[in-house]
Amino acid sequence: MEFVKNQIVTLTIEDMGTNGEGVGRVDGFTLFIKDAVIGDVIEAKILKLKKNYGYARIERILEPGKDRVEPVCPVARQCGGCSLQHLSYEKQLEWKFNKVKNCLERIGGLEHMEEKMEPVYGMEDPYYYRNKAQFPVGTDRNGQLITGFYAGRTHSIVENTHCCIQAKINQQILEMVMEYCHKNHITAYDEKNHKGVLRHILTRVGFQTGEIMVCLIVNGGKKKLVNLGQLVEDLKAISGMTSITLNINKEKTNRILGDKIISIWGQDYITDYIGNVKYQISPLSFYQVNPAQTEVLYGKALEYANLQGEETVWDLYCGIGTISLFLAQKAKKVYGVEIIPQAIEDARQNAKINGFDNVEFFVGKAEEVLPREYEKHGVYADVIVVDPPRKGCDATLLDTIVTMAPKRVVYVSCDPATLARDVKILGEKGYQVEKVSVVDQFGHTSHVETVCCLHRVNS
Repeated sequence: MEFVKNQIVTLTIEDMGTNGEGVGRVDGFTLFIKDAVIGDVIEAKILKLKKNYGYARIERILEPGKDRVEPVCPVARQCGGCSLQHLSYEKQLEWKFNKVKNCLERIGGLEHMEEKMEPVYGMEDPYYYRNKAQFPVGTDRNGQLITGFYAGRTHSIVENTHCCIQAKINQQILEMVMEYCHKNHITAYDEKNHKGVLRHILTRVGFQTGEIMVCLIVNGGKKKLVNLGQLVEDLKAISGMTSITLNINKEKTNRILGDKIISIWGQDYITDYIGNVKYQISPLSFYQVNPAQTEVLYGKALEYANLQGEETVWDLYCGIGTISLFLAQKAKKVYGVEIIPQAIEDARQNAKINGFDNVEFFVGKAEEVLPREYEKHGVYADVIVVDPPRKGCDATLLDTIVTMAPKRVVYVSCDPATLARDVKILGEKGYQVEKVSVVDQFGHTSHVETVCCLHRVNS
């Protein structure tokens, strides 16, 4: 059967893809369909055709699958944030477990992974869990100022001030900022012509401390926000407000944050705890967005490191030292490496405020710092912890890890595919997977965190 764009077809969803989309077949031809769940019988419109597969969208649900639920958020389908809100939370966890398992088996070449995997660590309440949000500001079709989130794979804003996975206080903050903009004729940044003032509204909330940060990302300086004092007075009245700053981003870029921070009121940072470790967080700091699950994640990393108090540990891609300080509680010495200088400044400050004197931080690429310190200064490792970006570890870094021959490698990953690739490489060079934990950091999305413990064979 020949298919054409915009054709309406009827099919049953049989599986889920790597991004959480439904997978079904018509006359043997595979279609990927966003917002569909296994068991759905649907009418779908074909949007794009490739040689052996295509993409479609739901036009009508004829018979819902047993795991389909009504999304809590009314704009969940349009918004690009929550791609799984229509799927029961139990099934979300099952799918994430299988996603990691399948990657480790298919890409990593490992067998019987289920025997080494712990039950998935889900949330007690998978709503209002995020401590950080970045809301783009734009205009609707009538030229009215709006904020919300981008629709999937676009820069078209879906208006929404009440996001059910963000901290609840954000709604009040957004409404204050938007009211101020309306009253004072503050324009939204237009990325096409590089004009306008307000680009994004960034918020951070300390879930343990109750401290709140608001950072306005602007195309220009403070002078462009006329009568800013009005907004500051309103925001100050919110219980917990600790930091109000501006971030200057005059670049013609999709990058949200610029490099320059101007303090408007209060501190230029907030503090929060993971477990009993205190962290200082600036607008530019990387800090895990789900504090409750981060404690689970880092707890697993610490458990897998199996520290007895005499070990030297390297924490690569250390950010502001979140994992490093967790490890420092039980290690003799911890070395952290991060490429962003501001993050290392924060890490050193975090070590200081927690009273850790057994931690040392380096600025630079992990794949450059680690070989240098090992080859030139003889710094070794009993345990190496890596928490790389989505692209995984650099090949040179993996080679250096093998050369240093730590007893254990603890790999914290935000992408099971690159985790599996790197685990395969380490496996070929003498490291065996011992245990794996799947932690749901990002409920209602297709993203998942994994902690994998590898040990050196014959160590």
